[in-house]
Amino acid sequence: MIIKNAKIFDGEKFIEKNTVLLEKTLIKKVLNFNELTEKELVENEIVDIEGMVLSPGFIDLQINGCGGVLFNDDISEKGLKIMNETNKRFGCTSFLPTLITSPDEKILSAIKTLKGIKDLEEIGVLGLHIEGPYISVEKKGIHRPEYIRVLSDEIVQKIADAGRKITRIITIAPEKAKIKHLEILRKAGIKINMGHSNATYDECEEKKEYYDGATHLYNAMSPLESRNPGVVGFLFNDDKLSAGIIVDGLHSKFCAVEIAKKIMKERLYLVTDAVSPAGTTDMKEFMFEGNKVLCVDDKWVSPSGTLGGSTLVMIDGVKNLVKYVNQPLEEALKMATSYPAKFISVNDRYGYIKEGYIADLTYFDNNFNIKGTISKGNIQKY
Repeated sequence: MIIKNAKIFDGEKFIEKNTVLLEKTLIKKVLNFNELTEKELVENEIVDIEGMVLSPGFIDLQINGCGGVLFNDDISEKGLKIMNETNKRFGCTSFLPTLITSPDEKILSAIKTLKGIKDLEEIGVLGLHIEGPYISVEKKGIHRPEYIRVLSDEIVQKIADAGRKITRIITIAPEKAKIKHLEILRKAGIKINMGHSNATYDECEEKKEYYDGATHLYNAMSPLESRNPGVVGFLFNDDKLSAGIIVDGLHSKFCAVEIAKKIMKERLYLVTDAVSPAGTTDMKEFMFEGNKVLCVDDKWVSPSGTLGGSTLVMIDGVKNLVKYVNQPLEEALKMATSYPAKFISVNDRYGYIKEGYIADLTYFDNNFNIKGTISKGNIQKY
């Protein structure tokens, strides 16, 4: 396939080339249209995207569900395929299905399900994000308090034994973490995030060598205060830690995202924290690991008013970064592509439009409407 007349963002910057040649599942060449050979022109389908932005496919490192599916309630290959097809409509070609605090059986079921899928990446899955269960009750959010616990040595070892291709990220509150567990998970190559934590700055400092980043910055974590800088202060002050952030204007005000961006720069990446209604139009409520979640004033909340995830999709997060967070389009796209790819160490094949990389791309118009997404070399137009 040849994609021509593209305004190409390659994962780092907009480039002068205007054409991408794909061969099967890979990017073969990035060039100008007039540089193609006669043989290449004859042998390939030509897709003219008429000057639209062509970006690497977006990568969402925290998504609970979409398209009517919630991973906690449907831990299956079928459910993951529905999530993948929904994601692609909004430019997202890779994701980490996220399992919030739940019983051991669900954690083991998620690991077993992913192990049983012949080619995870073919359906967009780069591994799990296990969010909890050893988190702070004070910062539980929508997570059920009766399931909050320190995982057993046995379960931690099973997560580690499955490896980072099955579990990419695990979220653990520093004040609840056992050092021996952090050591086991880190040795397995699994990224460890602070999150749902009421830790003090000093508690974060004590265990900082084991942590890579944080889950949904600002939300469900101790705030930055003058005499207790908390988790937020620690993240701002440690230039080795990254964080995902939900840019929907509801989880954090856009000005708060802008402040974080000025401080954290390339350490901050976009996530959706989406739940099952994302990408749908007819859902009014759903159950999230036993908790009812309702749509009230465009927010998805429990009956008591606790946020229960978002309906953000990745292209809208990019749009919000540009329109409301005052980010250049290049930077917004980095937050959706190369930054998350680097964080989970898949930037050798994802997050960029470069020769030899996986042919995951998306293109959109001036109004941030996705018009087509290419996944493993297969195009879908919208």
